[in-house]
Amino acid sequence: MNSPRTPNPHAETGLLLRLTGPLQSWGERSPFNERDTALFPARSGVIGLLASALGRSRDQAPDDLARLSLTIRVDRPGVLLRDLHTVGGGLPAKATVTTAEGKKRPGDTGTLLTHRTYLADAAFTVAVTGGPADAELLSRAGQALIAPRWPLFLGRRSCPPEGPLLLGATTDPLRHLVHLPLAAPRPRQGFQDVAFLSDQPLNQCLTAPEPEPDANDDQDGAEPTSEITDQPLSFRPGHRAHGTRDLYKRALRLPADQHTGLGVRHLTALAAYVAEHFDRPALEGGRP
Repeated sequence: MNSPRTPNPHAETGLLLRLTGPLQSWGERSPFNERDTALFPARSGVIGLLASALGRSRDQAPDDLARLSLTIRVDRPGVLLRDLHTVGGGLPAKATVTTAEGKKRPGDTGTLLTHRTYLADAAFTVAVTGGPADAELLSRAGQALIAPRWPLFLGRRSCPPEGPLLLGATTDPLRHLVHLPLAAPRPRQGFQDVAFLSDQPLNQCLTAPEPEPDANDDQDGAEPTSEITDQPLSFRPGHRAHGTRDLYKRALRLPADQHTGLGVRHLTALAAYVAEHFDRPALEGGRP
């Protein structure tokens, strides 16, 4: 049986983040008036969050942050919520939305309808990891998350994070990612399968706390399940660019008592775990 104190031979230095709030939205394609969301935090969104905390300009290349690795635990997948927005309604012609030709929309065409999709009531725990060369960058990013230069949000400016965002810095974030209390109701059975997603193989760096006799070897996270286009190349306004990267998925069967519910009960369990196991816990006021 694996425990939070069992050394991980694949350990990397890193940060653990808690991404939860009433709404999140991590755009995948978002063409024109249809603003979609991925079902989990996008690499570009999380790296943009770190850049915002550090106070970086959008013109600054994200190359150093973009080489960090992200592994996501899905505590609660949330539900999709689709919202209708109007833009430009009730304004004089010269103040309405500009067309692609640089002109203004006349008369009844001045009001545009847009649909925006959000994740409601979702919760994710994210490990941001790197090699020895990234230790100083991760330390600065951790300090910035405690006292960010600019406001932080979960994909869109209308989606602020709830409660503590940074849990702390640790030398073995992926082991703790498996064992941290889950922000989810306790299941009726003794275990529940929990999804993990990453930009790196998960078959060796994640270890289940209990044996999984029914585990499917074809879904152990050794091979990518798909490709997604969320690797940030540039955040420059008007010149945003993203590259394609592999997506790895794995499900681990986690014990029922690790699911600590919502609200105060979960935060209390989370703070107790962090204080006991983390090298420098942010929830106790420590500095990464």
